[in-house]
Amino acid sequence: MTSPWSARFEVAPATSRLLIERAHDELVAGNPEDHRLADIRPLVRESWRRSLQSFVGAEDLPPLDLSLAELEQYRRAHPLASVMDMVRALLLPGTPEDSGVAVAVGDAAGRLLWVEGDRRVRSLTGDMGFVEGANWSEDAVGTAAPGTALRLDRSVQIRGAEHYNRLVQPWSCTAAPVHDPETRRILGVIDVTGEAEAVTPQAQLLVDATVRAVEGELLVARLRARAEEAARAARSSSRPAPRSPSRATETDRFTLRVLGRDRALLEVAREGSESVTELSQRHAELLLVLATHRQGLSAERLGDLVYGEDAGSSAVTLRAEMVRLRRALDRTAPALVPASRPYRLPVDLETDAHQVLSLLHRGAHRVALAAFHGDVLPDSVAPGVAEVRETVRTALRDALLTEASIDVLLAFADTDLGHDDVELLRLCLKMLPARSPKRAPLVARLERLDDPS
Repeated sequence: MTSPWSARFEVAPATSRLLIERAHDELVAGNPEDHRLADIRPLVRESWRRSLQSFVGAEDLPPLDLSLAELEQYRRAHPLASVMDMVRALLLPGTPEDSGVAVAVGDAAGRLLWVEGDRRVRSLTGDMGFVEGANWSEDAVGTAAPGTALRLDRSVQIRGAEHYNRLVQPWSCTAAPVHDPETRRILGVIDVTGEAEAVTPQAQLLVDATVRAVEGELLVARLRARAEEAARAARSSSRPAPRSPSRATETDRFTLRVLGRDRALLEVAREGSESVTELSQRHAELLLVLATHRQGLSAERLGDLVYGEDAGSSAVTLRAEMVRLRRALDRTAPALVPASRPYRLPVDLETDAHQVLSLLHRGAHRVALAAFHGDVLPDSVAPGVAEVRETVRTALRDALLTEASIDVLLAFADTDLGHDDVELLRLCLKMLPARSPKRAPLVARLERLDDPS
């Protein structure tokens, strides 16, 4: 029987998978000369070694390179945006939500821009960070079809245990790079992820055919656009062509870190440089409230959210504090200085609290839990901060209890937020196998909570 897991054909698939897992363990443990590595497919073995040399973590989550706002803006302008309907029609016919696979389209750097398809598969793979905006290049997550296909510039299939990252090993995937039809520069990658059906020969043929169709459509669209442009130029040759309006590009990125911190950090990333400034609690409260209410707030409403409705002369206090905030930002982030009437931020200010909410929205439960470092400004009593704090706590708990895997729930139970959550602990017991050694500590915690004396 031919094994789908190894270059050795005389062993059964289960034996072969075990061999691959042991070879992977030896390589990660620092034994690159272990004899079992000779049985690994050369494509996979060399990718493992590149992953090891790049210090890729064998159980690390992929970095989230694009925030939700950046993602939406970036993919609108990406060349593959125009062919997404074709990708869906070819790879997700019928009812995509019940297709049994997830289809991802990424850019040339390996960042996933679209992840669509089967709802169950997307929910489960979201726990390992297979979500829009995440970096799935080989340097970020190791051996996986999207990143390895981009690295080798060819169609690739990676089966279960062949993945370098252990979190990804329950899944299999097929991916192929998409090229510019004229320059042959890589534009991105198309990937199909699922169970055994995602790595059949038919799956590879379908992905390769989709890539060829996409490249053909890009060429046809480009030629059509050139013909239309030439026709317009011919019609208007008697008058000068109008100049297209120029648009300023904002390259600065501002992030407010408020999770698990009494004093927030303001990170400013500019081209070629980064700076981090610790803020006073009051300034952190003001910026967080303004970042949450992007449309702007009147002085009265902002005062209520920061000082409370019974704070007396909050309007006078607010004006004085805003003057101090503007002076502080003038030194560190002048582009972020709030405007007035209404009070508002002139540029986007990301917060790690809202990043957690964005991850939950995308189904990346494990990544969201890893990004949750504690409550929002835990010492703050500002009503607006308390509202954000409760929103994040509730959204995280509700999403995990409703959709997360047992591994993520157990990790949540070890956090301060989940440690004494009776409903969470009982759900973990319900999902664990009857003989699991993880049950006893949960039972003990429940008994203590039920009888605190």
